[in-house]
Amino acid sequence: MPATRYTSRELSEKLIAFDTTSRNSNLELIAFVEDYLEGHGISSTRVANEDNTKSNLFATIGPKDCAGGIVLSGHTDVVPVDGQDWTSDPFSVVERDGFLFGRGTSDMKSFIACALAAVPDFVAADAQIPVHIALSYDEEVGCLGVRPMIDTLIRALPRPQVVIVGEPSGMKVVNAHKGIRSYTTTVTGLEFHSSQTHQGVSAILYAAELISELTRLADEMRVRGDASGRFTPPYTTINVGLITGGTALNIIPRTCAFTWEYRSLPDADETEILTRLNRYAEDIVLPRMRAVYAGASVTTVVRAESPGLAARDGDAGETLVLKLARCNQAEAVSYNTEAGLFQLADIPTVICGPGSIDQAHKPDEFIALSQIAECDRFMARLAEHLRST
Repeated sequence: MPATRYTSRELSEKLIAFDTTSRNSNLELIAFVEDYLEGHGISSTRVANEDNTKSNLFATIGPKDCAGGIVLSGHTDVVPVDGQDWTSDPFSVVERDGFLFGRGTSDMKSFIACALAAVPDFVAADAQIPVHIALSYDEEVGCLGVRPMIDTLIRALPRPQVVIVGEPSGMKVVNAHKGIRSYTTTVTGLEFHSSQTHQGVSAILYAAELISELTRLADEMRVRGDASGRFTPPYTTINVGLITGGTALNIIPRTCAFTWEYRSLPDADETEILTRLNRYAEDIVLPRMRAVYAGASVTTVVRAESPGLAARDGDAGETLVLKLARCNQAEAVSYNTEAGLFQLADIPTVICGPGSIDQAHKPDEFIALSQIAECDRFMARLAEHLRST
């Protein structure tokens, strides 16, 4: 494929046209990016999932074996549009009044588009340090794809100076965010006629007790607060998002399951809430259930876990990104990203990308063209930094 120079706007349109909802394959998008990079003389490496239906993509511009590189990281998947009231085709970009509308405009294909649009400038810089492009799959369902890419490629690199995760931050620099852990808890009791409550074990009633315990823990977390004073809301949060159970009104329900999560401050003990809920189940709930039915159980399984991002103030990589973004200080956010996983690999990591998280996951998701222009200027300053090294 001959070298083609696209604008970030053009690349946004091309990337958003691929329906990479997490339940779908992202391979067509990956193939497009591979061909684009190859046209500029850049080879790519895929890190596929187990059934080869999805893949990460990793590419290096500049010397491959040089430390101090800069990683531009983004996820290629988007959340579903099912049941949302869109006024235009979500997978076809529409411009109105200085905004681009489409699924992924804000979260986060516009950042990927800006990074790819800058590739010719990165190549022309002929720098002594590399720029790495790292694209992942399945971020929206638990940051699943980036993990094997970190394990197989990022850890094998000479240590980069910084990873820039381009989640929507209004082009502000973010150096801290909360962790997220989600679970499904299933309560199993004993079915009986609803008139014989002394002989049955209601899974729904005991699930309600567990949910009430989560409410008490949430209240405790709120009182405990956030010592850093940087997060909104300023505490670890707990949410129960889904509950199912029962068969009919006149049957004591045998099973009840609820799906829940907590978003913990980055310096918090990430296992505390689950440990305390399990202890409450073992010490308080199960003995009462099993006094009626010995086969009663409460089981909790992990759905997804992604660590928080802890501030590393004064880090040289963060200082560079602050300079490129023309920001005076880094901020903190409550949403979760892949950044914490890069940090666990001992790579300095910050978030900086165009758009607003307020638009993410919504119908008529949009990004301001001014945000794309600001990200383009960021990439231009990065290219100039490369030329000066």
